[in-house]
Amino acid sequence: MQKEAKARIKINDLLQKAGWRFFDNEKGRANIALELNTKLTKKAVDELGNDFEKTKNGFIDFLLLDEKGFPYVVLEAKSEDKDPLDGKEQARKYAQSQNVRFIILSNGNLHYFWDLERGNPSVIIQFPTPDSLQHFEQFKPNTKRLADEKVDEDYIVLTQKADYASDPRWVDESQRQNLIDAESLKFIRPYQLRAIQSLQESAAKGNDRYLFEMATGTGKTLVSAAIIKLFLKSGNAKRILFLVDRLELEDQAQKNFKKWLSKDYTSVIYKENKDDWRKAEIVVSTVQSLSFNNKYQKLFSPTDFDLLISDEAHRSIGGNSRAVFEYFVGYKLGLTATPKNYLKGINPEKLNARDPRAWERRQLLDTYKTFGCETGEPTFRYSLLDGVKDGYLVNPVVADARTEITTELLSEKGYAMMVEDENGKEEEQTFFHTDFERKFFSDKTNQIFCKTFFENAFKDPITEEIGKSIVFAVSQKHASKVTQILNQFADQLYPGKYNSDFAVQVTSNIPDAQGFSVSFANNNLNGHTKFLDGYRSSKTRICVTVGMMTTGYDCEDILNVALMRPIFSPTDFIQIKGRGTRKYNFAHQIKEGGEVQDAKVPKDKFKLFDFFANCEYFEEKYDYDEVLHLPQKTGTGGEGGEPGINIDEITIVQPDPLKTFTEKAVGVEGMKIDRKLFEKFETAIKEDSFVKQKVEEGDLDTAESYVKDKIFDKPEDYFNLEKLRKSVKADRRISLREFIEKAFGKIAGFKSKDELLDEEFEKFVAINKPENQFVMPIKNYLKAYITDNEIRDIIEKGEYTRLATNPKLTFADLQALNGWIERVPEYVKDYVSLNAYM
Repeated sequence: MQKEAKARIKINDLLQKAGWRFFDNEKGRANIALELNTKLTKKAVDELGNDFEKTKNGFIDFLLLDEKGFPYVVLEAKSEDKDPLDGKEQARKYAQSQNVRFIILSNGNLHYFWDLERGNPSVIIQFPTPDSLQHFEQFKPNTKRLADEKVDEDYIVLTQKADYASDPRWVDESQRQNLIDAESLKFIRPYQLRAIQSLQESAAKGNDRYLFEMATGTGKTLVSAAIIKLFLKSGNAKRILFLVDRLELEDQAQKNFKKWLSKDYTSVIYKENKDDWRKAEIVVSTVQSLSFNNKYQKLFSPTDFDLLISDEAHRSIGGNSRAVFEYFVGYKLGLTATPKNYLKGINPEKLNARDPRAWERRQLLDTYKTFGCETGEPTFRYSLLDGVKDGYLVNPVVADARTEITTELLSEKGYAMMVEDENGKEEEQTFFHTDFERKFFSDKTNQIFCKTFFENAFKDPITEEIGKSIVFAVSQKHASKVTQILNQFADQLYPGKYNSDFAVQVTSNIPDAQGFSVSFANNNLNGHTKFLDGYRSSKTRICVTVGMMTTGYDCEDILNVALMRPIFSPTDFIQIKGRGTRKYNFAHQIKEGGEVQDAKVPKDKFKLFDFFANCEYFEEKYDYDEVLHLPQKTGTGGEGGEPGINIDEITIVQPDPLKTFTEKAVGVEGMKIDRKLFEKFETAIKEDSFVKQKVEEGDLDTAESYVKDKIFDKPEDYFNLEKLRKSVKADRRISLREFIEKAFGKIAGFKSKDELLDEEFEKFVAINKPENQFVMPIKNYLKAYITDNEIRDIIEKGEYTRLATNPKLTFADLQALNGWIERVPEYVKDYVSLNAYM
């Protein structure tokens, strides 16, 4: 009885939190009816009786009421040790007796939402609100209508311009392209139609999760727009959530949806329409803006959206972001450019657990499992090779470019050299490729990279100047160095053509960097080329970036992509490579002797400079199209060879030794000062226009970097994280992001360690959906593993006998976990920041 009482208390709390009016059979019908001042149908009154007993099929634990007081949802409660699904058939009978469509099954810890008109019960971590269910009630899914909806190449065009077929410009075939260009009409390509049809076929088989594996540049957003129209038009959705993982993708998706669908449907970005997003059929958001501090649980109910689309799925639902995705019930579509078997040359048995490829491999597998594709076969697949074969994409010419130094940095032995320590004593230090431009700095190496790029880059076929290019650097500081070197080379090679604008740094610390990337795509960054009057191409030829232009950046005339950094994520690698795969026609009109001639040259390839063996990293062996022989280094102990370059700057940056800084407790006066410290910090960052702008834009990463560089450890106040943490006296390590969010009112307060642990457990349940008998053992194990160093050590070493002296976890607790013993640590290592709990 104690477990049953606990379950009922938890369920009561959850119902009240969700704002429900309800009958609890333990309280009695008449008492609750007076409390709520509600009216029940005669049928309900007759069947429930004075003590909420009995319907002809038994009794209802909780009956949730609509705003008029009529039965709306049946909630079947079980004790904590029972599986909520045990009450499934019983609840179905109760729901049928009350003529209601929705059921909640719960034991207080694990909950399921069940729409009797659609499929099976789905795990939820919060109860839906009455308002959300009113929206959901209008949603009448019908897979036959979804499968039978006719989708042709003009499916989107019919929304953009319904009468296009009768337009004189369309009737006249010679004018059709002019109409398409003038109205920006988007016709669906044959392979995109096959993608949509594959979803319809899958839906007809009863599936409600779908995964499209489509190469970068093949129009995933256009396919998404068609899918959105398909679901809305067929009545299989009333509202759709489109999730992305970057701010620029959020803006780009919104612009495209407005351009393609606005005549029939309303699309909004959530953060710009927080008060009236419910009026829109399409809501676009970054997953980060919803996942931080678990905002999605406060902002939305599980039934607010009928279709969720995750763009670049294995990033936007990776890690704890997947909890956002699983929070909602409804159809789910994932889009990814990263094939499950991308790491095809990798032996997973030989990968170190900390190897980034091991993490990426788990992420890819999880993504396919999330969408019901455990076999590795997505709902639809269209690869880069397919796009090249069909004439929609171009392949790169991949150039392997390594200096002697980078060759050694890439080797297992690394690059060893003698370095003076702070006492002037020489000692040998070994560096690896991960240290480049982080602990190991070489201006000469950067110069060789840039020189090699200049000498081997593809040229614009019209002007013969360096083709438009993107260079990917290690960090913002590295991007600044590379930009400077490239501009110096340009001055030497093309005197008078540029004003330190041949290359431009496009990173988040540069004002209006986003505008630079747009102007580059529009061919007017710093004006137009000086090589040929009237030729529409950007004066600036190279954008040097770190991560801003990796995804969702469409610039079709890119001819060179240079990787001046090591890359560890296959998603990043594929996205970066994808910046150059789009086709383009270089065109210019030449006037000679009163005649106009059209010069047109199609783009049939682009060059990918690989300075850090990234291709080999992902595929173990890679046959490069070009091998560029770069100058050798000197002075590292080798004999023979040609004279090479001298390395004039090697810097080892040691971590700041604040870990050893200690302070003694002070008296009451000092505590007052501590309390005031956070208030002063709040004022300082709220008055800083740059921080304010970045917070409003949702770019908290840049805001954090700026605070660390420009506000922390300055003589005026000497703000730092340790002082701020002491000032708020939390029982855990508050992050800088939380301090910034609190200052700008994004969060009400700092959550305790226990609150964070409970939320982490809810995410784990939403993502992994354990059976009921494992829920409580997993909860105890997860909390113990996160908060106790000794338990983590015991589990990792398999020394389970040590549990005999540990009060948090016993050997019996471990036995009750069955197959979850390994899965919980793997989840924690991948997704949980242990620093927050220290």
